[in-house]
Amino acid sequence: MIGRLNHVGVAVPSIEAAKRTYVELYGVREEDITRTGEMPAQGVRYAFVNVANSQIELIEPLGESSPIAKFLEKNPQGGQHHVCFEVKDIYEARDSMIAKGATVLGEPRIGAHGTLIIFVHPKNSNGVLIELMETPKEAH
Repeated sequence: MIGRLNHVGVAVPSIEAAKRTYVELYGVREEDITRTGEMPAQGVRYAFVNVANSQIELIEPLGESSPIAKFLEKNPQGGQHHVCFEVKDIYEARDSMIAKGATVLGEPRIGAHGTLIIFVHPKNSNGVLIELMETPKEAH
């Protein structure tokens, strides 16, 4: 049911500092890192580090009520937040997850790639928060 790995989400206290790490330590070219954007509805700032076979999504809290702020309270230096897989149809994926007994967190909503997403609770996935993202139409 899941498609390709789209990205790994990494919560960070500072996107700008994290961007410098990928450039200075790992040799990522600055032009391979997107501009920082904001999703107020989800309480996050984000940027993508483009690598050869996927992306790393850097996510920083946008305000104290952000779910990322809560994550960083437990992990002050940041860390892996989620893994995102593509699916053909987000509503079909949501219904399938629920039918199989998984806890889907919220309703489908637009994510940072401009396509519909849902999250599946970590208790259903060996402790890993899973994001399912409808494959962007231009990727077909």
